[in-house]
Amino acid sequence: MTDTISKSQTAGFVPSYVSGNWWTPQEDAQATSIRDTSSGEEIARVSSDGLNVAEAIKYARTVGRDGLGELTIHKRALKLKELALFLNERKQELYDLSMANGATKGDCFFDVDGGIGVLFTMSSKGRRELPNSNVVIDGPMEPMSKDGSFIGEHIYTRIPGVTVEINAFNFPVWGMLEKFAPAFIAGIPSIVKPATPTSNITAACVKLIIDSGILPEGSLQFIAGSARELLDHLDYRDMVAFTGSKATADRLRQHRNVQEGGVRFTAETDSLNAAILGTDVTPEAPEFPAFIRAVVNEMQVKAGQKCTAIRRVIVPHALVEPVVHALAARLDEKVTVGDPRVEGNTLGSLASFDQLRDVREAVDSLVAAGGQVAYGNNEWDLNQQGAFLEPVVLKWDDNRVEALHSTEAFGPVTSVLGYETVAEAVDLAALGNGSLVATVCSYDMEVAGELARGIAGYHGRIHMLNRDNARTSTGHGSPMPHLVHGGPGRAGGGEELGGVRAIKHYMQRTALQGTPDLLTAATGVWHPGAAQNRVGEPEFGGVPEGQDGAIHPFRKSLETLEIGDAFVSGLRQATKQEITDFAHSTGDIFYAHVNAEAAEANPFFPGIVAHGYLLISWAAGLFVAPGESAVYANYGMENLRFITPVGIDDSVRVELTAKRITPRETEDYGEVAWDARLINQNEEVVATYDVLTLVAKREDQALGGE
Repeated sequence: MTDTISKSQTAGFVPSYVSGNWWTPQEDAQATSIRDTSSGEEIARVSSDGLNVAEAIKYARTVGRDGLGELTIHKRALKLKELALFLNERKQELYDLSMANGATKGDCFFDVDGGIGVLFTMSSKGRRELPNSNVVIDGPMEPMSKDGSFIGEHIYTRIPGVTVEINAFNFPVWGMLEKFAPAFIAGIPSIVKPATPTSNITAACVKLIIDSGILPEGSLQFIAGSARELLDHLDYRDMVAFTGSKATADRLRQHRNVQEGGVRFTAETDSLNAAILGTDVTPEAPEFPAFIRAVVNEMQVKAGQKCTAIRRVIVPHALVEPVVHALAARLDEKVTVGDPRVEGNTLGSLASFDQLRDVREAVDSLVAAGGQVAYGNNEWDLNQQGAFLEPVVLKWDDNRVEALHSTEAFGPVTSVLGYETVAEAVDLAALGNGSLVATVCSYDMEVAGELARGIAGYHGRIHMLNRDNARTSTGHGSPMPHLVHGGPGRAGGGEELGGVRAIKHYMQRTALQGTPDLLTAATGVWHPGAAQNRVGEPEFGGVPEGQDGAIHPFRKSLETLEIGDAFVSGLRQATKQEITDFAHSTGDIFYAHVNAEAAEANPFFPGIVAHGYLLISWAAGLFVAPGESAVYANYGMENLRFITPVGIDDSVRVELTAKRITPRETEDYGEVAWDARLINQNEEVVATYDVLTLVAKREDQALGGE
């Protein structure tokens, strides 16, 4: 960061970034202190007194939306990749700030590198799985009339407002980037409001992002300090994405603009996640140490301050004591509590002194409810300098005590409880009233399957662990950007991440109805029945190539190719000899291709029929342009369906239409999806599929020749 921001964080206020400028309050503003959680030294103050929140939202609605709207999905996704590379080279600054907040080097990896990893993943998936436009088609076209003149389908477009992203203290970088990345690709400006205790770290990350100059102006704003009036200025166009406590989420949900004004609200909150050890596992089984490692890891990473951490360790009754002893042994071996900047310390402090107080109170509450301290202690040193807490393992005689399944000690604390049957383990997991994640550890496929099916409805994610993936698993508590993060009930009821699902969360799904031409105009994707520029066989409506300037669409680069450009072939007759030869040359001697009597007995065939893949091969021969072509390669087919069988002496022709054109931003070619239809001599559709090709962007890149 610049010296200005560095001084702000060591001698004064954490700045906000709004309306295109860095802003700090007056020196006499009421402020909250951020302290070094190892030494207790004040390192920054936080206040938003005097900040014009309404102006920031207006700036996002105008400048931010305009800048993002000028880019396609792929262009925005590429900017995320550029940003990820930029941050990756400058992450040490974020590591240093995080360590003053109690994060070990490993914790920094989960937060900082994890956040950068989300940028990379969302960028890649956005470019590979979404179109290079601003309209995303959702699902297949629905015919709504017999003659095909009235059809329908669903599309996604960006919501018309802004997104307010309220994040928890435990992941100041990842927590911001995992919301910002999909919103940015969707084309929605973000206003980030982090939790105060670690807002200085988020501010540093935002400063790096703004200084990079990569993002369109107004696409990212940042508010340090309280922002209670934020929701007052939002309406039905906008979305709030919240991560934090259930109590705060419930309070925000009651806001008038959420209840009555239509503000979209999604929440990911705390939950009492479980790890379940299967009835088949013994202390000697490879699953046992894998399970112990998973539990200890969740106590150690971020000092247990993770919404996905394991709070309830559910094991067969006979294994309660062996599990407690194994946890104690591994904690003794792997965990040393202290300042993470000191070599050898592996578990840092909690994120604030208030957080230390809250966790201590939660542990005391659990002990008062019947929890027995099996490791660590709850004899608190009220005069200690840092916000440190030794790991605590509780065990319970009564596995259904209400507090056990409702009170979360948000630190390096877990409870071990026993169960008798798989059904009881499912019931115990469900007592958490909805969780983000659970681990099921078993090598018995029936036990693992029963547990997974039993708890799935109560969880957003299930991490299934055994000896085969113990070394490759990404872990219980690590939400991956490819898969959904969220959960029902107490976990907030929201959903984040999940690959391109995350991007669609910031988009509106709309049903379109109309003619094929109207839907083609709205989506930029050709629909069957829409207008075509037909080249080819005159008998079927084509203009012969070369006549009146007609050009085979395979000879057109992306400069001149348009959706609706089509080639129509003449008919090709199927002979018994060709069918027989194909059967024997490929080894596909299924009776319908070689045995007339058996084929005629089949209710679907009139007799011997041509192989489907023989027909597809013929189709390629019918539509491929000889000589010079702008097509570089055929890289696949999608949605292949065989509809009408082709018998001996039947004939087929092909209609090939440019359906979807997707230029690649970083290459000299793009992707073209062609609607392919095989049609017989009776004008019945034989097969439908999409041909996928890579096509040159410019005419001078065409290859081949006679």
